[in-house]
Amino acid sequence: MDTSGAETPSIAYKVFTFEESKNARQESLCVSIPEVLDPQYGMYVWPSAVVLAQYLWTHREQLRDATVLELGAGVSLPGVVASRCGAKVILSDSTRNPLCLENCRRSCEVNGLHDVDVLGLTWGEISPDLVLLPKLDVILGSDVFYEPQDFEDVIVTVAFLLRKNPRAQFWTTYQQRSADWSMEALLHRWNMNCVEVRLETFAADKAELAGSSLPGSHSIDMMIITLKSGEDEQRHII
Repeated sequence: MDTSGAETPSIAYKVFTFEESKNARQESLCVSIPEVLDPQYGMYVWPSAVVLAQYLWTHREQLRDATVLELGAGVSLPGVVASRCGAKVILSDSTRNPLCLENCRRSCEVNGLHDVDVLGLTWGEISPDLVLLPKLDVILGSDVFYEPQDFEDVIVTVAFLLRKNPRAQFWTTYQQRSADWSMEALLHRWNMNCVEVRLETFAADKAELAGSSLPGSHSIDMMIITLKSGEDEQRHII
């Protein structure tokens, strides 16, 4: 009998199966994500996460041997998919959310990923752990633009990482919640470009992806954010 006073978390496992026919061959990837019944935002899979994971799956050849950081990872579906696709992955969430960091580790354990680092990073704070990150190729974020008051903190963190890694890209998905919310001014202030990626270009324009009921009827956008070059050229990627 547990006499520690700590409650055992109630965990449900959600399975996602990504499939694609390529060169007359059917390829698939199955991952299991533990969701915790907890009021914290990051303890279950959000609609934006499965859309981003679908993008990673369809671009898996780009991920092989790439170094990838997921911001606000929560249950870490995109990061787990990236790792299963051959990337060297670092999962991060706020230092203020130890339960989310614990669930990042749980997601890795469930999927047999033993070489994924889990790091506490708080948006807007230039911490020693942030400064000491290795060279990055891709930064991931699904629904990190959730609360408008957090937008600039997210952008500050991404801007710092892109300046350290000028060839890196920030791949992000977010759910449309208000027509009044915009990141345009912040992106301009921090000297970054944004290119929208149409969902139909990576087979994500559906209500049900990877054998799940997500993203459902939610409106999801996908963007790739980069530093502006000296010639102010956008890198168009689909």
